[in-house]
Amino acid sequence: MNQRIIAVNSNCYHGFSVDDAIDGIKAAGFHYIELTATKGWTEHVFPTHSFAELVRVKHKLKEAGLIPFSMSGHCNLMDQERVSDFILNMELAEFFGCEYIVSSIGEAHLKDKAFLSNEEAAANIKALVPYLERYHLKLVLETHGDHGSGVILKEILDLVDSELVSINYDTANVIFYGGVDIKEDLTACIDKVGYVHLKDKKGAVKEWNFPALGEGNIDMPMIFDLIEKENNRCPFSIEIEFTQAGPGDLDEVNKAVKASYDYLIVHGFVI
Repeated sequence: MNQRIIAVNSNCYHGFSVDDAIDGIKAAGFHYIELTATKGWTEHVFPTHSFAELVRVKHKLKEAGLIPFSMSGHCNLMDQERVSDFILNMELAEFFGCEYIVSSIGEAHLKDKAFLSNEEAAANIKALVPYLERYHLKLVLETHGDHGSGVILKEILDLVDSELVSINYDTANVIFYGGVDIKEDLTACIDKVGYVHLKDKKGAVKEWNFPALGEGNIDMPMIFDLIEKENNRCPFSIEIEFTQAGPGDLDEVNKAVKASYDYLIVHGFVI
């Protein structure tokens, strides 16, 4: 049996409330949640929320038996003007007791994208390490956008050279953004993978279609086997983003989350 932290990213409930996310994830049978705090996209929790609201969410999570072990706190880490936003997200993550904070290097959901060399990107990330130490966090950088493969991120992380910074390997993004062979790419960077977004994918390479686990074309068992053979005990977090039209209603999201739970149980995971 495969035992590790397996969470659901609250971003699966993009367009719905944090309460909907907590209720649905609990009902599906999960015990861990990745809270989303992404500016202008999914602000389930956010530094601008009132303290009373943040405390309410914290208490609801406890009552639901959901552990907020990570936070999706995406900011454009290549833009020095956004670093202060990311530091606030780190403080928020500490408030909820998270161990991990997730970000891409350049944020696709915002219009302030920039391009820096690997050396410049590494320098910006390295400057965050003292804050990670202060807030007792690990930063996991997502395969996303211009940094859409594990190989690219590994090159940057080798320059950062910190145990507090590793790769969040998004299993669908490496196809959608990176256009890579997953087995080759994941094998090449597995020593730097500290977190995995389990996300399935249907349709053409550039088609936005990310269904429940097991309903797409990605060879998930191959990914499971590869990670297990490398004795990599990193956490998994499920992300379902549906099509560009989005889910029809809340029930469709809840069914997709439960279908993903059932898929993992069939494949021998203990949740």
